[in-house]
Amino acid sequence: MNHSNIHNTPEIKEFIREQSSLFWYTPEDQKENISPELLVETILNYGDMNAVRKLFQIMGLKSVAAIFFDSVNLSDRQKGNYHELTLNYFSLFFNRYA
Repeated sequence: MNHSNIHNTPEIKEFIREQSSLFWYTPEDQKENISPELLVETILNYGDMNAVRKLFQIMGLKSVAAIFFDSVNLSDRQKGNYHELTLNYFSLFFNRYA
């Protein structure tokens, strides 16, 4: 399922601004329009626990889990974008709680 056609809400845009340093490789004028897949991948890989909690609060645990599993099941390349420990931890976490 492609989540990219979902427009970022003002709350998600604010969250991206708060976590702006994690998206250092994205041009400043494009950060607020990153895809849900990139947002989830970046926060789960590089965000601290407060950022992860806020992501769950804003997007919903089930939605984040769906984006995560869609991404990792899409291809080995997409799966490879997650750190091995992140992939293992959140696979177990979402299978249990989402």
